[in-house]
Amino acid sequence: MAGCVKAAAPAELAGLGGWHVPLARASQSVPLLQLVAGGNPVGGALSLWNVEDLLFERGIDICHETVRLWWNRFGPLFAGEVRRQRVSRMRGFRHWRWHLDEMYVKLNGEMVYLWRAVDHEGEVLESYVTKTRDKKAALAFMKRALKRHGSPEAITTDGLRSYDAALTELGSREKQEVGRWANNRVENSHLPFRRRERAMLRFRQMRTLQKFASVHANVHNHFNRERHLVDRQAYKQRRSAALAEWQALAS
Repeated sequence: MAGCVKAAAPAELAGLGGWHVPLARASQSVPLLQLVAGGNPVGGALSLWNVEDLLFERGIDICHETVRLWWNRFGPLFAGEVRRQRVSRMRGFRHWRWHLDEMYVKLNGEMVYLWRAVDHEGEVLESYVTKTRDKKAALAFMKRALKRHGSPEAITTDGLRSYDAALTELGSREKQEVGRWANNRVENSHLPFRRRERAMLRFRQMRTLQKFASVHANVHNHFNRERHLVDRQAYKQRRSAALAEWQALAS
């Protein structure tokens, strides 16, 4: 299905010329793609239909399937660039502590597991989907996180024995910490994903879930300004910096 746009003379779409615009030409509209393919459908709690209505108020008439098509094509590109830049900058800092946890996600009535790694500041480091939560799945998840982000000084987990077995094989058993409330950091980080899951009416394929979980984590990291920890002025500065960097990704 080809993407199409019906524009009511917005400035950023003035050069797209008409009612039915191919996706390749619509990609020239950087401000629109940043809105549709990035922050709103992924970082916030808006559904595809909400984004369609929001754009219509601003004079841009597109169908929600166009929003989906643009997100599938351009969302991972923007999120991948965000991840590469953040990982390269974070390599200069010490990773004090990781929090690991797995959450249930329903696919067509069947439960699968979304493994997530979060650092001590709430940055989502890795997301990985599996059908089981045994030692093999935990080991694959940890190897993926360690390869990309290096080794932390401490790893906090829940009481799942798969973590013990995987860490023992990796030779990092002494880094594991288990406590009753010690893993609240990663438990709370599940909430933004759950909000998006409800807005999207859940998922139907593991590939789609893996793709969205990775993109959502990167976009959420970029726009998470820790507003509850700073004053209004600092929050506004961080927000402006995040938006400027986001706009530069597609320029």
